[in-house]
Amino acid sequence: MNKKGFGMLGAGMISGLHADAIRKSAKAELVAVCDVNEANARKLAEKFAPEAALYTSFEEMLKDKRVEVINIVTPNHLHTEFVLKAAAAGKHVLCEKPPAMSLAETDRMIEACRKAGVKFGIFVQCRMREPMRFIKAALDGGRFGKVLRVDAVMKWFRPADYYKMDAWRSNRKYGAGVTIQHAFHYIDLLQYLMGPAANVYAEMRNLAHPEIKLEDTLDAEITFANGVKGFIQASTALWPGNDVRIEIYGSDGSAIMEGAAFKLWKFKEERPEDENIRQSGDATQATAGSDHAALPSEDHQYVIDDCVDAITAGREVCIPCSAVRPSLEIALAMYQSDKLKSEITLPINEKGIWD
Repeated sequence: MNKKGFGMLGAGMISGLHADAIRKSAKAELVAVCDVNEANARKLAEKFAPEAALYTSFEEMLKDKRVEVINIVTPNHLHTEFVLKAAAAGKHVLCEKPPAMSLAETDRMIEACRKAGVKFGIFVQCRMREPMRFIKAALDGGRFGKVLRVDAVMKWFRPADYYKMDAWRSNRKYGAGVTIQHAFHYIDLLQYLMGPAANVYAEMRNLAHPEIKLEDTLDAEITFANGVKGFIQASTALWPGNDVRIEIYGSDGSAIMEGAAFKLWKFKEERPEDENIRQSGDATQATAGSDHAALPSEDHQYVIDDCVDAITAGREVCIPCSAVRPSLEIALAMYQSDKLKSEITLPINEKGIWD
């Protein structure tokens, strides 16, 4: 099959993960790299796609007819500008999380891509981890029985130097902070499993990075519309850092995904396939608990391959932005709750959250 041409916007810290995923894909090819820092763009291309064209102007890359999909890997607060420009140029878009810094911006992007007839997916790729796919299928099939509780536990460590690598990493308005930058993946997983939220209560602290003026620790409770409560503990202050855990407990069964593998998969009524399911995933794969670069690219590749298939088949991508909007609303409600020191009822009025 003919590979779809991808253009990478942003050649910073996480771009190598995306470029590696495209390089491994049989369906996508990195044909262009764009960054305002030409040296960074060149370095990324030399490692992952030596034949790729280099650009320092996004507008110039958009003119490249070989580029059919734009992979946006910029600082979080810049996503909206570039998604809108890509849609106007008729390019499909895969964008890093969070979609934007506000629901209003997110809605603008969704509508622009809809009107342009282009795909618009978000990299909350943890949804695509093999254990998570089994959990979601069992949940949809009712195998857990009555769901009693869901938890996300992210006890990571990042040194102060991490927050100083780029100016935006220490500015909450630009999308920094453990809630919007790190825990967003796991907020999204709970929303993906449980559906819309009704109420949110959150407390944020800075435990280990006093020189950085944002939260490095989050403790939050989500009451979902289905009545289930979810709890999130997330931190980048806890040395040496451990793999994330997603836990779901039901009346008929329970499951825990730790990192990229199962820690628990147990049901009152076992099935023949359960033993193979327990072995799914990769327990040796680090998932950024103590090293920001220690992440698998397979999950990203799943999203990229699916985008190509969606374009070819004329269907929706596996993680459309509209499906991630509720996760952003939950994260924004957490900031609002911490600021007001009260429980927040959704839908939110997002005015003043970043003031």
